[in-house]
Amino acid sequence: MRIGVPKETKTLEGRVALVPAAAGDLVKRGHEVWLEKDAGIKSGFSDDEYVRLGVNIAADAAELYGKSEMIVKVKEPIAGDLQHLRKDHLLFCYLHLAAEPELTRRLLDIGLTAVAFETVELPNGDLPLLAPMSIIAGKIATQVGTTLLHQPQGGKGKLLGGLPSTERGKVVVFGAGKAGGAAAALAAAGGANVTVFEMRTDRMDEMMALGPNVTALYPYHDVVAREVASADLVVGAVLVTGAKAPRVLTREMLKGMQDGSVVVDISIDQGGCFETSRPTTWKEPTYVEEGVTHFCVTNMPGSVPQTSSQAICAAILPWVNRLAAGGAWRDDPALARGINVEGGKLVHPALMDMKL
Repeated sequence: MRIGVPKETKTLEGRVALVPAAAGDLVKRGHEVWLEKDAGIKSGFSDDEYVRLGVNIAADAAELYGKSEMIVKVKEPIAGDLQHLRKDHLLFCYLHLAAEPELTRRLLDIGLTAVAFETVELPNGDLPLLAPMSIIAGKIATQVGTTLLHQPQGGKGKLLGGLPSTERGKVVVFGAGKAGGAAAALAAAGGANVTVFEMRTDRMDEMMALGPNVTALYPYHDVVAREVASADLVVGAVLVTGAKAPRVLTREMLKGMQDGSVVVDISIDQGGCFETSRPTTWKEPTYVEEGVTHFCVTNMPGSVPQTSSQAICAAILPWVNRLAAGGAWRDDPALARGINVEGGKLVHPALMDMKL
């Protein structure tokens, strides 16, 4: 199969879907791999590294898409990408269509088959292609949130970990999956007092095991409002596979927080889990609502492209191999669950009620 890896076009997005070693493995399997010129540069990979492993370099996006049967990229296609996609393309990337009705309409009009990383689902419910980026996003949420609490950044001037003679900072995390768990673990390791809201008891157990400064609670409305009011940093990391994220933090709850506090919405890719959330970019990552700084960047892992590219490539390569092998991939239940649109129709159950 002819596999194309385009340059990512989202604002300040530096990841590349296939690192040189992975692209080389595909070449050894008999596939023809094309890379758009300089697509790997921001991740630390030169075109020469790809060429040495048998990868072809396309001069621009038009040539890359024109040469390819399967498109493997990281983020969802945007305006520049959409003009090159064809009905016969197989698209494999993050899509997050529940929050993107316009993109969904465009893909339906094109009529291609699109398999989304975030909805490739194992029989036990695990999301193997979402997990690595979720972990990175969780770590970034705590790192960025810690920095935004600094007074020169508009924060309240609180050091989360505290020290003898001072109070520890407080972090509230919604969701104890891969993203929320990573955010909570980093905050706890830094010395903050952490409260995690989760409905699954097994995940509550995992959070409590992080240390004596972590509390796991069921998200009763009044309890959530109480804990948020005293929080310095709130991280949202709730997920319903393929669907829009539920709203767990209301504007009224936000009004109870001190000015200069920070909220980070990792769920923004799926529409956001805070009432006051709206998508931002790394170019303009924050805004203030009710005196609270909001960080809602839709591609958080894109800020660490070298690490992120290595992680996502290791996760997706086995699935790229299956897709590239031909039509039999549809017999794989996990990949079948990953199909979002095909032949001009919505396929994934979570998208069936979308208003287009």
